[in-house]
Amino acid sequence: MYKCGGEIPALESERLLLRRMEAEDALEMYRYWSDPEVVRYMNMPPFASTRDTLEMIDLLNGLAESEDALRWGIELKESGKLIGSCGFNVWELAGAYRGEIGYDLGREFWGHGYMSETLHIVLPYGYETMGLNRIEALVDPRNVASRALLQAFGFRKEGLLRDYQKTEEGFVDLLMYSLLKKEYGMPRKREWDIT
Repeated sequence: MYKCGGEIPALESERLLLRRMEAEDALEMYRYWSDPEVVRYMNMPPFASTRDTLEMIDLLNGLAESEDALRWGIELKESGKLIGSCGFNVWELAGAYRGEIGYDLGREFWGHGYMSETLHIVLPYGYETMGLNRIEALVDPRNVASRALLQAFGFRKEGLLRDYQKTEEGFVDLLMYSLLKKEYGMPRKREWDIT
């Protein structure tokens, strides 16, 4: 059974390096996590200081140590700067073999295929290394870009979870998407259900 033991392994693609976030990354990540548009669907207020960012980085790394979550910083190899983060917000192996994926990206990096490239690294890691059978994503119905990304990878919309999450706006609905290991990489027709 998979155990990360606090280790956040480096994963690579052509343009990206996924790696553990460190204190030195706080200023860069603060730029993104303080942007209201970036955190709009993340159920957290925009960060007010780099101290908030340092605390979040420590929390995320601590969750890896306790085997509760696994979050990578997404580094653009060309510049050596972090442009966002991605990982498993939670995973459960015993009796379930599932994990919930989450991601964020600095606004100036939207529309360049970076998150698609990231998922091409993270999804196989989840299925092949972690032993997951099911990867889930909870998405605000208004987050059209995230829904399109998941659907492009073959995630299926399973349903609407009504008043699922409490936010500053009040209770909000979330959509449940999932992709099973046996479906990953299968040819599929595109079923765009975004309205």
